[in-house]
This record gives sequence, structure tokens and C-alpha cells, in this order.
Amino acid sequence: MSHQLKEILSPGSIAVAGASEKTRGGGFLSPLVDLGFQGQIYPVNPNYQEVSGLTCYPSIKDIPGNVDYVISSVPSTAALDLMRDCVEKAVKCVHYFTARFSETGRPADAALEQEILKTAREGGVRIIGPNCMGLYNPGAGISMNIGMPEESGGVGLASQSGGTLMQIVGSAARRGLRFSKAISYGNAIDLNECDYLEYFTEDPDTTVILMYIEGIKDGARFIAALEKATAAKPVVILKGGRSDAGTRATASHTASLAGSYSVFQGLVHGAGGVTVWDFDELVDMAVAFYYLPSHTSRNLGIMGGSGGNSVNGADIFAEAKLNVATIPQDIRDRLNEEDDPNHDWYNNPIDGSISMGDSSGIERLMELMTEHDDFQTFISFIPGPRWDGKGSSDFESIMEQSLHYKTDKPVIMLSGGFSRMPESEEMANLGSRIRQQLFDDGVATYASMTRAAHALSKLIDFYEYRKQWADFQ
Repeated sequence: MSHQLKEILSPGSIAVAGASEKTRGGGFLSPLVDLGFQGQIYPVNPNYQEVSGLTCYPSIKDIPGNVDYVISSVPSTAALDLMRDCVEKAVKCVHYFTARFSETGRPADAALEQEILKTAREGGVRIIGPNCMGLYNPGAGISMNIGMPEESGGVGLASQSGGTLMQIVGSAARRGLRFSKAISYGNAIDLNECDYLEYFTEDPDTTVILMYIEGIKDGARFIAALEKATAAKPVVILKGGRSDAGTRATASHTASLAGSYSVFQGLVHGAGGVTVWDFDELVDMAVAFYYLPSHTSRNLGIMGGSGGNSVNGADIFAEAKLNVATIPQDIRDRLNEEDDPNHDWYNNPIDGSISMGDSSGIERLMELMTEHDDFQTFISFIPGPRWDGKGSSDFESIMEQSLHYKTDKPVIMLSGGFSRMPESEEMANLGSRIRQQLFDDGVATYASMTRAAHALSKLIDFYEYRKQWADFQ
């Protein structure tokens, strides 16, 4: 991999300028120690000799060894001098957690930001930020906050907002997803969304790219990078600043100029990218792309639960441009030959209440559907726990009934059925245990039919578009 960010995002040594005993855990120091960063860590602050058990240096220039990467927690008034020291020290990159620059709207603050950029460019130093949380690279032991997952995975994230990055990583982790790298890049005065998109496109550890963007520095370059990226892997983008209110918020948050959302959305779709509406849908799409194969089909078999769920499910999935096919005659004939009294009653979605307490007919119907060419993708509720009024249930029997164990075709499991169970600590623990097992099994799991339908439809749209584009080329 030749991209310049490969070396920047995997530094051998990190200095934290402005580290302080007054900050919990020394600021950015504790996350580096807790996640097991193997390189040298240098606290920098002229007021301390030691921070968090590490030798503290008066300035970047006083550090005896090489410094690859600097995290700036100094006030904005000290940010320019810090950059001058970094140039003298031949630092490769500075991440400015430091804020109060152009996002304030004040000319003097914006001018200072530009002076820092000029100094960095003249000295060959790259900048992440300012006004951002910086880098999360679990494989290298780099984090910006304590408690972030230690394990790496295939999701790459570029987020203009640091708080949003941690929200997305946390939400995705609860769905079984892990990250190759995640970068919060703030005002993006130097490295910007195009650089990170190009990097993730080349990164062999990244299979799905997520982006939260408030503004774009170079539209033509971004679309060119997006076209190249989507030819290689899925790219899902949440755009901040879609409304007038959102546009005002982005200006004060990261000094971004948010243009017409309809134009942005059209350009992204034209380049093969996927747009989403909120953070939940961003993670939903990551789950779909991470767990479901590219050959996932629109032709659905749905285990719909009760009668009302079956009707609602048929509407939801059909309205999402998915094909809820009828039960074919050859399956009905087979069930009739096997003396199933309900052979002419069944439909898709399957109404589990038809079983009247005997699930053998439903189980046989699902078996035949999984073997039939008319059904290529399956939606199924997690089998509900047996409730005896005392809170008892059987994890093993629930997992044994789960559809994903009975077919090699793509399966989406729905966990919404647990919301109907009486609240208890046992039910909460059971639900968590089941979801964790599904994550470990590599199964796409959603809380509702609506969220599953939207994610599935957009996933199939992406792969269909990519195939059409490849055929056109």
C-alpha cells in the first residue's frame, strides 16, 4: 500500500503536548496505555516532570528520540509555537485536539489557523484537525478515549465529528462490528475527507467504509475518489447540515459550508455511494455490508411471527422494493403429500399462529422454502423464549431453532420479539446472550423489520449498481 497515510496512521512514537495530571488519566495518555500502544509515549508539559507514571518533557524539542505523531492538547494560543517545534523535530503529523479556530467565526482565529497550516506545509508536517478527536487504530493500540474496543475489524470510519465517531464506534460494537481505523478530522485544514476516502480504498484491512461529513473541501476530487472506492468496497455516507438549522450548526462546529443536500445526494448516488439519514441507519448499513454477501437477493422468505406481524412485514418489505413471493405450488403439493392439513393455508410471510401450538408444520415449510430457488434470502424473528411466569427460558433450544443454522442462504434475524416479553434481569441477560451468539456466528441482526428492510434494500441497490457499472465499462 503506497498511500501516505499508511505511515501516519501507524506511528512508532506519540507525544501528547499539554498532558496534565489535572486531566483524568492525563488526557490522551490513558487510552494509549490501556489499549497497549507498543511504541514510545511522551507526555509534554513544562509544568510536570511526570504524568501518569511517564517521564514528562518541557517541549517537543526536548524529547530524546524521534517523534512520529503529536497530539495537541495545548490552548489555541500555544498551537503555533507547538507546530514550529514539531517542524524542528521533523514530526510527521500533528493531531490538533486544540479548538477555537475558524469554527468560532472570528477573523483572528481563522487567521491563526491558516498560519499554523502555512508553517506545517513549509516544514513538511501533516495535520489532522484541528478541533477533533483524532485517531482510533486498535490494531496499533491507539485510541482517543478509554473503553473503546481492543479488537480490530473490517470497518473504516472517517468522521468530521469526534463525539459522533465515538457514538458510531460504540453503537457498532454493540452490533458485533469492529474497526480497522476510525478518524475524527474536525476542521480539515490539511488532510481531509478525500485523503481518508482514498486511504480506506487502498487499505487491505478495511472492507466497508463509513463517513460522517459536514462539508467537502474539493468536490471534484471527492467524487473521483468515491467512484474509485465504490468499485472496490461499499461506501456509506451520512451528511450533516442537510437543513438550514443543520447548516448553521456545521458552521459553528467545524467551520464547514454545507451546500444543497439534494445535489450532494445525487452526486454520491451517481458515484455508487450509499447515503443514510441518521447514525442508526449508518450502523444498520455497516451491519448489512459486513455480514451479508454481495449475492444477497430480493426474493425473500419471511418467518413473520404472529398474524399482525406477517401482514405488517409483507407491507414493509414490499414497500422497500423487495420481493415477498407467494408459496409456490410445488411446495404446497409436497406438504399435501405429507398430510399437512394447513398446506393450502400457509403464506409468505409465514404466520406462526397457524401452528396452534404444533410447530412441526411450520418447521417443515421453512425447510422446503430454504431449499427452493424462489427464496434466496430469509428474514426470521429470533424464536421467543418459553415464558412460564417465573422468568425461566432455554438458551440452547432458542439457538437450535434459529433459522441461520438451517440454511447456507443469507439470513437476517430480528430481535424485536424480546420487547414483548415481561421485563426482568433474566430476560435482559438472555437477550444479550442471544445477540452476542448471533454476532459470533456472523449473522446480521436488527431490532425491527423496518430497519432490516431499509438496510437490505440499499445493500442490494449498491451491488446491482456496481454490477451494471462494471458491465457498462
